[in-house]
Amino acid sequence: MKVSLFFLVLGYLLSQFYRSFLAVLAGLLQTDLGVTPEDLAFASGLWFLVFALFQLPVGWALDRFGPRRTTALMLGLGGTGGAALFALAQNALHIHLAMALLGIGCAPVLMASYYIFARSFRPAIFATLAGAVIGFGSLGNILGALPMAWAAEAFGWRSSLLAIGFITAIVSVVLWFVVQDPPKAEAPDGAEGSLLDILRIPALWLMLPLLIVNYAPAAGLRGLWVGPFYADLYGATATGIGQVTLLMALAMIAGNFAYGPLDRLVGTRKGVILTGNLLGAAALIALAAFPLSGFWQAAILFAAIGFFGASFPVLMAHGRSYVPPHLTGRGVTFLNLCSIGGVGLVQAISGPVHRAGQAASPEAAYQTLFLFFGLLLLIGCIIYAFAQDRTD
Repeated sequence: MKVSLFFLVLGYLLSQFYRSFLAVLAGLLQTDLGVTPEDLAFASGLWFLVFALFQLPVGWALDRFGPRRTTALMLGLGGTGGAALFALAQNALHIHLAMALLGIGCAPVLMASYYIFARSFRPAIFATLAGAVIGFGSLGNILGALPMAWAAEAFGWRSSLLAIGFITAIVSVVLWFVVQDPPKAEAPDGAEGSLLDILRIPALWLMLPLLIVNYAPAAGLRGLWVGPFYADLYGATATGIGQVTLLMALAMIAGNFAYGPLDRLVGTRKGVILTGNLLGAAALIALAAFPLSGFWQAAILFAAIGFFGASFPVLMAHGRSYVPPHLTGRGVTFLNLCSIGGVGLVQAISGPVHRAGQAASPEAAYQTLFLFFGLLLLIGCIIYAFAQDRTD
């Protein structure tokens, strides 16, 4: 089991890398391929949208075939193929197709771990384990920051992506041999169950709006907009952008470890989630108000957004507590669909939002963007405030 989880964390590390590396390559891709920030925003959003859409078949596959075959095959084919296509890209269309393939390849990795946690460990420690996987796996977020910037400048971005694709292929092969599928759970009435059974759980509905928007600001900014922001307003190079994205990545890792055990320490999941997301919204509004406060002052606000935006494991634990055992795969993947799908949708919209603000000035474009993220988070918090609290 420990070996299985170790390599699933490595797979999730690659997933974190693939969702975040575009930020540091933004300038190089604009120069080499002539793509625009809007093209890259769409590509980043496409990763999340495709990832989200594949949560439904992934949930079915986890319940039907188990995490071993589901993860190894999808990561091996989609992840390796997407990395190779990106390395050979000649235009924006190639980038879009590559990011879509990468979204397919990464779709099952985290949920395979969560499936094993839900089926093999005590419910009370689900949030801690879920946060730990994201925390350790988020080292991929770090690799997609300053190390990727260094590799792209030293070896070229194409060679760097080919190397990561080769590593992805190796990890997927190892997963096939080491992952252990937990025993399947049978429904009380013998029925297999479906997504409709998940949708019939009324307690989930007040959680869904915050699930849809809670990760979108941190993922959208870290995955793309930090790069253009510093390039446009501060004239930063890839190395400078890499330093800021590294700081934000470290804050996101710290946030995952901090959120994980908090529900057991303070006795409430709802209070932990609501407080953290309100603080994240405050950081976004402060960044919108003072985008030119200084290079490192802005970086600290980006780090705060990353830290407070890491409530996903506790939200997953809150939602999972209402899902019956025989629907574990469908339940965790549906919740993940809402979260990652929200990131993809918001990221796709963020390009036009940014462009709308450009009519006034480059500064106003980013102020509009940050305010957009902040207001979405506030709306999600207001609805979630009426949700029912539950701890295991």
